[in-house]
Amino acid sequence: MKTTRVLSGLFCVIMVACSQPENVQSPFDKIEPLQEVYQPVTLAEVKPEGWIKKQIRENLDGFVGRLDTLVPKLTMEDKIYGEHRLSENMKSKDVGALGVPGDWQIQFLWWNSETQSNWRDGYIRSAILLQDQEHLAKLKMYVDYILATQDEDGYLGIYDKDLRYKFDNENGELWAKATVLRGLLAWYEYSNDQKVLTAIERAIQNVMDNYPAGKSRPFYSKQPNVGGTSHGLAITDVFETLYRITGKTAYRDYCLFLYQDFSEQELNESAQYKKLVNDTLLLSTHGVHVYEHLRSVTAAYYASGNPELKHALDHFLEKIVLETTASGAGVGDEWIGGRKADATKRGYEYCSMHELMHSYAELLRKTGDHAFADKAEKIFFNAAQGARHPSESCVAYLKSDNSYYMTGGLNGDNSDKNQTRYSYSPVHQEAAVCCVPMAGRIAPYYIQYMWMKNDQALVASLLGPSRVETLVAGKRVIVDEQTNYPFENTFRFVVTADARFTLKIRKPEWAASVKVSAEHTVSDGFIVIDKTWTGTETVEVSFDTKVQVRDDINGEKYFTWGALVLAVPIEAVEEKTKSWPVPGFYNLKYAPKKFVVYEYTRSPVAIDAGTLTFTTSLYNPETKITGPVKLVPMGQTILRQVTFKPSGK
Repeated sequence: MKTTRVLSGLFCVIMVACSQPENVQSPFDKIEPLQEVYQPVTLAEVKPEGWIKKQIRENLDGFVGRLDTLVPKLTMEDKIYGEHRLSENMKSKDVGALGVPGDWQIQFLWWNSETQSNWRDGYIRSAILLQDQEHLAKLKMYVDYILATQDEDGYLGIYDKDLRYKFDNENGELWAKATVLRGLLAWYEYSNDQKVLTAIERAIQNVMDNYPAGKSRPFYSKQPNVGGTSHGLAITDVFETLYRITGKTAYRDYCLFLYQDFSEQELNESAQYKKLVNDTLLLSTHGVHVYEHLRSVTAAYYASGNPELKHALDHFLEKIVLETTASGAGVGDEWIGGRKADATKRGYEYCSMHELMHSYAELLRKTGDHAFADKAEKIFFNAAQGARHPSESCVAYLKSDNSYYMTGGLNGDNSDKNQTRYSYSPVHQEAAVCCVPMAGRIAPYYIQYMWMKNDQALVASLLGPSRVETLVAGKRVIVDEQTNYPFENTFRFVVTADARFTLKIRKPEWAASVKVSAEHTVSDGFIVIDKTWTGTETVEVSFDTKVQVRDDINGEKYFTWGALVLAVPIEAVEEKTKSWPVPGFYNLKYAPKKFVVYEYTRSPVAIDAGTLTFTTSLYNPETKITGPVKLVPMGQTILRQVTFKPSGK
């Protein structure tokens, strides 16, 4: 999410103007705000079960629950929201990363706010989901501390009075607020503590007072490469959540203002309106900005109902397809750079995986379009699991689908001795402590979007082992979703209710057929069971699937089984490059014991359902022999081959 190089030294985005569409005075006119199809359930209403619960437990016992002791200077000792707020007199700060000395580093002084608040957001959500009382007690102290830093005028942030809201260049004003307030909103959902909601609303009102809509320029910068400033557009997450909680339309309307000002400034950002509607421009800029801004563009469209913003959103989604790998991840290593996805030559950030998954889940909730659920699941089950170490508490900062080396640079390119992102660490301090916190957020966010609802329906939207207890049509409803999905495709939905409502269960795009034990219909990608439920009833669902051979955007082949992308695992040599002062935590690199790039031969694939392993025949260009090769879910791998060029043999 960050870089240790001057942004303008890497590339520039050509600013291309295009004419305004006809018939609408401005793409930012508010016409008719749109209604969202589904409402979210709260963190207090949904719980993980099975393997997802186990993974959150491992994270909480690992890097999520221990980041305070792994890097205490960055996470605990720098009171950046309190007594160590940034002021004009401050010229440097320890942000952990290795970089070139110089005054340019002042632009990164907001980094620790991101590290701390994104980490705490995932930490809060993980502790809530597991109801871990020890961690919740620690987090209650954190919440109380943050609330105590709020000024009388409502200001909650990282700048002293001599700097706040007075920027003409790089800053973290809105971004620091977005990250900390998302965590506080999670705490409010859990605790229903009104003083927390009051503090959040006061902080947001302070933003609206100091950046009045239509009369200020929060994204103005005299130079176009501003990481923290551009990140700040993600504060639309907070405004949208507050609108849902309070019903105050001013919060929703402010999202439109923010996106308009963001689009009208001279910034190197691909998500600006004129660039999105320009068909000649590929996505170019910092990957994580692009994928998080997808939510902000969507928020602006829903706040306005303006068809020109719908036009921009549609173009945005089409452009992201060109940047999407077989595993569902959007490339960005760390920039997209106007180049399409490639399984071997392009990597993706853990931060980007989370942001794109989150954006797809929001689009699912707003539109009700089941296709966004398939996209979100693909990222979480494949790219995200495949960049999380299968047995150690660490993640890859950058990863590629075809991951032949994890020794610092992309697939063995170690020409830059300072490049460490293609390796595993519980911190990644030498690059930036951003991807590890994001790795702690992704599972909790997936869980919260597993269940959605409207006035008459409860929707199993993102599938997996879970339990939801909520109100539907004013009646208490409990559903246990018992499954080992995506490692199996059978489900038992145990429903406890005395009410008439509709249970909707998403039918994945890969499902060839479906069996349901209850009377149902299938509509718009959902199994629909509309009935009066009494006591405890069970619905069994199974999806039939087979191994499918698919094409990535470059015409290479890859294998899927259900929601899982398969890979050839590559046996590797492990190197521990650092032992952290906390026992059991290491930085790790991997090189292949034997390096072979197989080719696709159209051979059938056999499955061993008991071990979830697959066997097919692939062509080995080294030996010039076609022979049997094992495939496994890519989330179980470290080094692997995912895509295969068709063999001429």
